[in-house]
Amino acid sequence: MIKLEKLIISLKAETTEIEFKEKIELNKPRSWLKTVSAFCNGIGGTIYFGVNDNREIIGLSNVQKDIEKISELIKARIEPLANFKISIITQNNKDVIRLEIIQGTKTPYYYVADGSKIVYVRIGNESVNAPSYIMNELVAKGEKLTFDAMVSKYNFEDLSFTLFKATYLQRTGKRLEEKDFISFGLMTEARKLTFAGVLFSDQCPLLQSRIFCTRWNGLDKTSIFEDAVDDREYSGNLIMLLENRI
Repeated sequence: MIKLEKLIISLKAETTEIEFKEKIELNKPRSWLKTVSAFCNGIGGTIYFGVNDNREIIGLSNVQKDIEKISELIKARIEPLANFKISIITQNNKDVIRLEIIQGTKTPYYYVADGSKIVYVRIGNESVNAPSYIMNELVAKGEKLTFDAMVSKYNFEDLSFTLFKATYLQRTGKRLEEKDFISFGLMTEARKLTFAGVLFSDQCPLLQSRIFCTRWNGLDKTSIFEDAVDDREYSGNLIMLLENRI
């Protein structure tokens, strides 16, 4: 077993995966429960109770009672239920609780209290409210969705598919029916386009749908002839991008 003192010294400071708490603040549990949420939504991490910010081992007076309270609060305040491990490390007659939070697979994990639900993520050594774009990523991760399978804000009627329909007819000899958009995963039953559907539309309003091409002087970019001979940017829907590439 690794000695606690050596372990704490090796940690040096709070990081993305490590946090120290001098005590369990039962009156203000959000001070550490938000970190539980953040660790679940990230790559996991460990909280040491009984160690202050200077990495000094303070110890806890009643670890068994504290462990029970930690488990109770996590089960009551973190949704869905977090996967965690609790152990006791003793050094010089001082007890420290090690709370290891396992990376979650059912993201996002919320801190729930006072009628509100908040998602936290780890930024550096801090646990902060998740920005909207990270929330979207966590939802997609939890639902096992890829970007193209996510539902966009566009309705089927908002965009046209003339090029897509003509290309499909040319390649397959069949006409593309509205029901095909659903079976291909391009549209939901509620007629909302997925991002895959948006990528096939004539207008293709996604700014990310583009290709950047550069032709360099020489066989690689590390040659003495560093200038680019030519470069070009292609934008549009997937069919247009494929045609431009060819």
